[in-house]
Amino acid sequence: MATKEPAKQWAAALGRMASGLFVITARQGKTETGMLASWVQQCSFEPPLISLAIRAGRDILELLTPGATFAVNILDATQTDMIIHFGRGFALNEPAFENLDVEHPNDGPAVLTESLAYLECRVAARHATGDHELVIGQVVGGRLLSEDQPMVHVRKSGCHY
Repeated sequence: MATKEPAKQWAAALGRMASGLFVITARQGKTETGMLASWVQQCSFEPPLISLAIRAGRDILELLTPGATFAVNILDATQTDMIIHFGRGFALNEPAFENLDVEHPNDGPAVLTESLAYLECRVAARHATGDHELVIGQVVGGRLLSEDQPMVHVRKSGCHY
């Protein structure tokens, strides 16, 4: 094993925790937005819950209040265009879905019609966790749209995205 400073060793190990890549969408009235996320994980079977970590201060958090709905769009392995589009994030007044094919099932948050799958969720809880907010969402709907493989994301360091 290569010799590294202890902090770099744990950071490299932490970065190897694989995750998917997702587009999180939220909507309240006429205000809607989306963001790229990698820290999304199922955390309960019954009820079906997911956990989602979002950097504190991101605009989308204003829409993710307890009881609010959001969608988790699961990207397939080829959707690098969505990484580019949603990677920078959007202010609430910016058109996040311009030139994208989206639907709004049940008049809810945007679903990318070309995503691998999506989950419709309701915010069950929020907790401050260091420099991120942990959002717990109860899965209330969703659909598999393709049998393709999901995108997998591995970082070089656990100290940054």
